[in-house]
Amino acid sequence: MNTPSDVLVVGASAAGLAVVESLRRKGYRERITLLGAEAGAPYDRPPLSKQVLAGTWEAERTHLRTREVLDALDAEFVLGDRAVALDVATRTVRTASGTELTAEAVVLATGLHARKLPGLSGTAGVHVLRTLDDAAQLRRELLEAERVVVVGDGVLGAEIAATARLMGTDVTLAGPQPALMQTQLGHDIGRRLATLHTEHGVRLRPDTMVEGVETTGGRVRGVRAADGETLPADLVVSAVGGTPATDWLADSGLDLADGVVCDSHCRAADGIYAAGDVARFHHAGLGRSLRLENRTNATEQAMLVAANILGEDRPYTPVPYFWTDQLGVKIQVYGLPTPTATVQIAEGGTEQGRFVAQYLDDEGRPVAVLGWNMPKQARQHRRHVLDHYVRSEPAAAPR
Repeated sequence: MNTPSDVLVVGASAAGLAVVESLRRKGYRERITLLGAEAGAPYDRPPLSKQVLAGTWEAERTHLRTREVLDALDAEFVLGDRAVALDVATRTVRTASGTELTAEAVVLATGLHARKLPGLSGTAGVHVLRTLDDAAQLRRELLEAERVVVVGDGVLGAEIAATARLMGTDVTLAGPQPALMQTQLGHDIGRRLATLHTEHGVRLRPDTMVEGVETTGGRVRGVRAADGETLPADLVVSAVGGTPATDWLADSGLDLADGVVCDSHCRAADGIYAAGDVARFHHAGLGRSLRLENRTNATEQAMLVAANILGEDRPYTPVPYFWTDQLGVKIQVYGLPTPTATVQIAEGGTEQGRFVAQYLDDEGRPVAVLGWNMPKQARQHRRHVLDHYVRSEPAAAPR
């Protein structure tokens, strides 16, 4: 494989910037262009629902790199101009301003759009949280709000509810799952997290489907549940996940199925790669496709893509990992807990508020490890799940 004469990265995200940095670290000295829809410098998203929303961080602290470090990359930054189309054959990206950018290698790192529930958008007092601007607007209203309803019981919804409660706001968290973050943590740990929130004054409404909002004078006054009850609110946050930002690729001919579908080397087509939240890749160890929405994956996948652009041709077989900080508790998860997994405490104890839990499949094999306020020990237990994820690649991995 010949080294490309230039590289275009679409998406000035953590994944996009990591591709640029990895290419430079590996000695690539040709032209690199980083295209981003937002006008500001690349920033980190995990602090938005915690430090930025709480006001303990200024927006500038979320910037991934200083201006001096970005300048030293010797890359062309085209910011504030959204990608609107891709010609796969010529590897040409057209932007909203009409600019056309072409390169021998293109990396798609456009991330997610915040999903909006029908009937919740377009109403004063109803927010999503995806960007720095979203966080700033939400914080301004949170400081004045008396009753907040967070719709969504995943990671983002739980973090927003926790932050708002610590700010002294009356908070109700509504979601369709029986336990908080059950998809990510399983039922047992999800119940334990629910108890933590309840002890801090968050009102939980599990098994609750939301149909819309009630308004007065164009402003939200409550959330309408499917059972007919209205949850009072003068501020509502819709935190029901995100959809891969692939709308601009609809006519590209790429395979799009809940993300940009890639092979095990993160290739979507000849000379075209994907990284981060938008990438659905074939995990050779598991023998199936995955799309991972977390900060660690964004960086690790970007590094793998940079290596493969330069000809290393390696499969991407990560042990999935995410973390969340809520109400004084740090939770870290290595692997993918399954709904039927058996949870056993491997170290520490639940009564101590510090423990490591293992998730075992039907055959008693560990498929995931969770640390609850035990970060060092959780990393040590990670070795028990490595064999489940890091295996040899099949001779012909499906694309």
